[in-house]
Amino acid sequence: QVQLVESGGGLVQAGGSLRLSCAASGSIFSIGFMGWYRQGPGTQRELVATITNGGTTNYADFVKGRFTISRDNAKNAVYLQMNSLKSEDTAVYYCNANVRYIGRTYFTTTWGQGTQVTVSS
Repeated sequence: QVQLVESGGGLVQAGGSLRLSCAASGSIFSIGFMGWYRQGPGTQRELVATITNGGTTNYADFVKGRFTISRDNAKNAVYLQMNSLKSEDTAVYYCNANVRYIGRTYFTTTWGQGTQVTVSS
């Protein structure tokens, strides 16, 4: 079942911007840690940015100053604003969230299906 719905990926020219969105679905009680990861063709999935439940952010060095992660707890959503995009940013971007569902005491680590970001040079 799809628990995270992503949008905002697509094709953009180098130097351009994209805003990725990810919304968790289901009967959600709360969401803890959230993050964005990416994986290029034939590469390992790597962390891009994370944000805690309290809003503390961390970024991979290769996106610092260009990407901004944010979240909207009321909407069970996390966003990634990507500016000054480079060709090397081309990858499938995955949303990740630790979701606690109503009626449960534990958190379920959940991944989105990924959204393709292609930056043309």
